[in-house]
Amino acid sequence: MNLAKIKSSSGYLSKYGIFIAFIVICIMLSIATPYFFTAQNIIIVLRQVSINGILAIGVTFVIIAGGIDLSLGSVLAATGVVAASFAHPGTYALVVPVMLGILTGVIIGAINGLTITLGKVAPFIVTLGMMTIARGLALVWSDGRPVTNLSPAFNYIGGGDLLHIPVPILLFVLVIIVSAVILNYTRIGRYIYAVGGNENAARASGIRVSGVKLFAYIMCSGLAGLAGIVLASRITTGQPNAGIAYELDAIAAVVIGGTSLLGGRGSIAGTVIGVLIIGVINNGLDLLNVTSYYQQIIKGIIIIGAVLLDRKNTQ
Repeated sequence: MNLAKIKSSSGYLSKYGIFIAFIVICIMLSIATPYFFTAQNIIIVLRQVSINGILAIGVTFVIIAGGIDLSLGSVLAATGVVAASFAHPGTYALVVPVMLGILTGVIIGAINGLTITLGKVAPFIVTLGMMTIARGLALVWSDGRPVTNLSPAFNYIGGGDLLHIPVPILLFVLVIIVSAVILNYTRIGRYIYAVGGNENAARASGIRVSGVKLFAYIMCSGLAGLAGIVLASRITTGQPNAGIAYELDAIAAVVIGGTSLLGGRGSIAGTVIGVLIIGVINNGLDLLNVTSYYQQIIKGIIIIGAVLLDRKNTQ
């Protein structure tokens, strides 16, 4: 009887531990500083995590499918620069820079996916190479200079409010809903889990593994394109040097949220909690005047701990 209770408790913690950890962190920070649990600060946190959240949700598709994408930060910079160059006042309608930015991300994702599936090259190598290529594209496109003089309509995407809610937060929520529906209620979502869980078994079941992986990488880079647009709009500049190491925070959020680096297991809800944990910790440490150097150390410890828990759960 006791053994059954222990197993039940262990399963409960494994399933809901990340949510419990998030609540505990919020309670501790609320006690440590009176400025943390306020409506204004909550909005600040959500606005700050929206870009990393969009990136993290994109890479969730790839990691569940058994892959990895290290090019996210560079793709964000390239797409932001491309979108900004078509967003000058009095030139094109808002839909043009937005669609071109996302399309740039989709094309990069397709190149990643096709190289991995048809070229049989390891995802780590392909996306590491694309990290350099996309960054070079951003620098070449902008001639190494920030793209400025953006239209008010474009700047509204990253800096405006709708019904007193920042637009980046609304876009983040929209991405969460659409992605959760795709992964949980569509055939391609089930195939992504199947391919990540056992690629050979998925292929034997008649699943087009290459097509599933291609879809995952296109989703990942397409969402990176959206994140690049939001960032360029927020800072009112298409910055070719933006997004450096953003892929690390995105992947960290996914891992912290319980998605297995081995593939086949994970959820959008877990990724969102992982994003919020990173954002809340960064915000709380800022309020407590902890230097960014210590924040990096703490973040690294959390990532290692999350991976250790992941290994324990998969054994």
